[in-house]
Amino acid sequence: KRFESSVYAFEGSCHQLLIKLLAFADKNCTTPRDRKKFDLWVAKHADLLNYEANRQFQLWDEDLDNDEDLIPEEILLRAVELSRDEYRVDDMLAETFTDLDQLAQFLVETRKVGAKNDDKLKKLVRLLKTKDVLGRKVLVFTEFAHTARYLKRELASAGIEGLEQIDGSSVSNRQTVIKRFSPYYNESSASDLEDEGEKEIQVLISTDILSEGLNLQDASLLINYDIHWNPVRLMQRIGRVDRRLNPDIETKIASLHPDRGADRQPVTIRYWNFLPPDELEDLILLYGKVSGKVLTISKLLGIEGGKLLHGDENLDPIQEFNAGYEGQASEREILQLEYQKLLIDFPGLLEKLEQTPNGIFSGKVGSINDKSGVFLCYRLPALDVERNQFTLESGVTKWYYFNDHDSSILDNPSDIADYVRSSIDTSRKILRHESDLVKIRMSVRDFIKNSYEKKLDVPVDSPKPKLLCWLEVGQIETE
Repeated sequence: KRFESSVYAFEGSCHQLLIKLLAFADKNCTTPRDRKKFDLWVAKHADLLNYEANRQFQLWDEDLDNDEDLIPEEILLRAVELSRDEYRVDDMLAETFTDLDQLAQFLVETRKVGAKNDDKLKKLVRLLKTKDVLGRKVLVFTEFAHTARYLKRELASAGIEGLEQIDGSSVSNRQTVIKRFSPYYNESSASDLEDEGEKEIQVLISTDILSEGLNLQDASLLINYDIHWNPVRLMQRIGRVDRRLNPDIETKIASLHPDRGADRQPVTIRYWNFLPPDELEDLILLYGKVSGKVLTISKLLGIEGGKLLHGDENLDPIQEFNAGYEGQASEREILQLEYQKLLIDFPGLLEKLEQTPNGIFSGKVGSINDKSGVFLCYRLPALDVERNQFTLESGVTKWYYFNDHDSSILDNPSDIADYVRSSIDTSRKILRHESDLVKIRMSVRDFIKNSYEKKLDVPVDSPKPKLLCWLEVGQIETE
């Protein structure tokens, strides 16, 4: 899938895995024979290792000098030296060197692929230079930070102006980037940016960190440079530009930018999807799986299924059967669909949610028996593979439910959803004492520490989980 996105994304994964395996081998080649084998392997592939280190480093920051060691210290520190009494270390090292040889072979092949023979990149450049797109604001989405940074570098070389890129590891202030790209829908303007010494962005390349909950309606053009496995992500991406418009803001844009205003009367949202070539599609089956999930969306939300991937196609019964077989929606995706339906049924809900502060607490009356408890939603840190650091930006959002009946803690969203699901008429009701809530919150925090953080070996100096919201679910009193 990363190769389908860009050769740089695939190469980045191979390089990172190779470095991690080298760290393991370095730590465990403790005998003279093993040490000699390790040194010979590094010497044999020295040119490749230096080439890949420089190529990856330049992709992340062309203005800095690469003076890092072959194996970064933080990766080497995380590698574990295994006991030869407890593990078959010789066999593990043999397998490790086999994997290193395979990765080295992959990297030798990727060296042959550059921007000059990247047909996918060329097609993007041609699209951005067409008369219908040139000079207009365009949002370009990709799944992977490697691809995003590669595109910025190559599009700049191709003469695309007003270009910026953002991902989970970007040092740029995210809010500033959003305002520069979509000033009018973020309480600013082109003249305000100029007064602040900022340049307006015309083409913004982003990973899915910008796919939900942001106002980017200054743009009406969107390009999916690669397709996410989950079509709900595609809906969220398109939703960044296909949102309710403000008549006053539209009048302001038309008056200050007549050339831009003419294209917005009315606004026509256009998007392009880059689908994998047939050879890759045969391997990853992306289209079949995604289209099957699109059919589920169509049934739940009334969206024309074929329009999410191809604008001019219809899924015939045979395709529907195959897609349904290949692409059953997961329980998590069904919950995401339920969320999308709420946004459709209640216009303005998303804007209200965006203004809700973190840590907000509420309460409701739940069901009888053992349904009472406390729901907590946390943002948890995860490893940013490009920077090899745990960050909240690259993390995940997880649900937890403390069950009063037996003090157990649930962490499966599909199990928790029935406890917290509410209607528009559900009234707010708080029954517990604050000290009891604090104890429950501490219990859930310990659960996260002993499950999620322990499983991922999260360093103690990493950002702490952030409580986004929580909800008391009380028990109905029976007569």
